[in-house]
Amino acid sequence: MAEVANIAKIPELRKRLLFTIFMIGIYRIGIYIPTPGIDTGQLSRLVTQGTVFDIFNLFSGGALEQFSVFALGIMPYISASIIFQLLTVAVPAIERLSKEGEAGRHKITQYTRYATVLLSLFQGFGISYGLAAQGIALPGIGGFTFYLTTCLTLATGTVFLMWIGEMITERGIGNGISLIIFAGIISRIPSGFRDAWDAKEQFSGFFGFLLLLVFIGAIIACIIFMERSQRRIPVQYAKRVVGRKVFGLQSSHLPLKVNSAGVIPPIFASSLIFFPATIAQFMQQNETLQGAAALLTTGWIHQVLYVGLIIFFTYFYTAVAFNPVDVSENLKKYGGYVPGIRPGKTTADYIDRILSRITLGGALYIAAVCVVPTLLAGQFGIPVSLASTFGGTSLLIVVGVAMDTLAQIESHLLSHHYEGFLGAKVGGRFRGRKG
Repeated sequence: MAEVANIAKIPELRKRLLFTIFMIGIYRIGIYIPTPGIDTGQLSRLVTQGTVFDIFNLFSGGALEQFSVFALGIMPYISASIIFQLLTVAVPAIERLSKEGEAGRHKITQYTRYATVLLSLFQGFGISYGLAAQGIALPGIGGFTFYLTTCLTLATGTVFLMWIGEMITERGIGNGISLIIFAGIISRIPSGFRDAWDAKEQFSGFFGFLLLLVFIGAIIACIIFMERSQRRIPVQYAKRVVGRKVFGLQSSHLPLKVNSAGVIPPIFASSLIFFPATIAQFMQQNETLQGAAALLTTGWIHQVLYVGLIIFFTYFYTAVAFNPVDVSENLKKYGGYVPGIRPGKTTADYIDRILSRITLGGALYIAAVCVVPTLLAGQFGIPVSLASTFGGTSLLIVVGVAMDTLAQIESHLLSHHYEGFLGAKVGGRFRGRKG
């Protein structure tokens, strides 16, 4: 408790925490401001039928289920950010822009904001059109006016959330965008525990409820261990002369994370698998599409396809985010080398070979965390809504964001000569996912 009390002794840290709490509070209030013209009762039933809307509802903290002004959540901004990360590799002009320092990054951020607005308008129109076609709009409401009003309302809500996230990142603690998703997910945890208690008779009563808590704790412990796991490649720097100072042989390491892709693979995999089911909701007469949707969203085919897509996107996103050739060139530029490995292409191949091996472990870890809770839920009769709340994707986000935020608070405490969360007796400091 003494380590936590030290937070109040640092004015800057205290202000940042209060600002973060205040902005998240604004976000949670906005969840209950409805978008006009929608029958939320029917929409709630549509969202919980195993479609891609269920994923959006999870990350929006239930805003989509209530169709509030924040119904789209922050997902359009995340999608735009991922698109520009991919374009950085595919488009030489954007790649050069990303290497121009702060000015280039600021320019890419501006483009990301513009893309967020366009994606929000597009998704807002698609959702409003689909809901009107399903008859979820209130009687007498529809047409161009309804589409335009819904598009502008949802796009404005997303832009406001984007601003809140950027303000938290700049003036608060942690990554604002991640904290918004974090707040949305943990807001559903109390009701999840309540539902688990109410449904405990479906999985062996009170003893089954305790086993569920133990299982959730084990998954959290596994996530913490794996998210902090690294493969460290030893690196040495030759003797250098900088001005009048001579720096001798220095040893360091290049940390390669086991899970470099984060939570992106399960999000992409879920979106692709549930997309046919979402289309099928609006095309009830097409029996072929209904059959394909049922095949992709249930049974062993769904699980195998889900695991395969997770592994694919883990490798794909890791290749986009980490370029061994650039790392090798930077090491060579600053006089660094891996002992026993020739600089240049040989070093790049060596790093790429190690990265490919540990990425397989990371992909299997993500797949296990995401699939095992669902399999056990079906085996022991745990309700689907409960499995979604405490599913692997939710826990991956919650634990990862919590680790990163605590690591930032820890750095503030240590910079002001206070003990960290682990304390002096433990002899260490809390490390986030970046190590």
